[in-house]
Amino acid sequence: MFTGIVAEVGKVMAIRSDSLTAGADKVLDGLQVSGSIAINGVCLTVTSLDSRARSFSVDIMPETLQRTNLGLLQAGSTVNLERPLKYGGEVGGHLVEGHVDTTGKIESILPDGLALRIRFLAPADIMRYIVEKGFIAVDGISLTVVERSSGSFSVSVVSYTRSNTTLNTRKAGDVVNLEVDIMAKYAEQFSQSKNSGVTINTLRENGFLSG
Repeated sequence: MFTGIVAEVGKVMAIRSDSLTAGADKVLDGLQVSGSIAINGVCLTVTSLDSRARSFSVDIMPETLQRTNLGLLQAGSTVNLERPLKYGGEVGGHLVEGHVDTTGKIESILPDGLALRIRFLAPADIMRYIVEKGFIAVDGISLTVVERSSGSFSVSVVSYTRSNTTLNTRKAGDVVNLEVDIMAKYAEQFSQSKNSGVTINTLRENGFLSG
């Protein structure tokens, strides 16, 4: 489980059909082989570490390449990196599983005062989970939805987020990973059937509700 608060921007050193090696700094501290790490919002397992090269490697499955934008990366590409959330740790963004639902595309990037308003195109089957003022993870970045339509949504990104994530180099037409708020899926399933197995107590016991 992650929070969508990017720890640092790393750089792809090598990528093959079944593995990826990335250079990093902050996320390497305490990182272990068999541990998890999010790359552009995709939860992956660390398979090797190279302390001298300040890098780590992960395996990539065909399903991951088909569902995410990792297949578009090449040596030199920048990626968002985040270590898993520790129990009892601060959740600065929102609960992110690292299980990307689909990819979207940047439609436009426009000035919005001191921020930038970025609009993303997304498939209809994902848009039903996206609500105004709700959460969305874009390339692993926890963002708040400002406005939505039937086929797109927009977010407002402050300068700090731009400077400390890959959004700093994104442009219209770029493909991004999207993960909707898991709470929206639970709510949909709960509303569809009283016998779905998802109850208010289930949500509370798993930390999605308090009180």
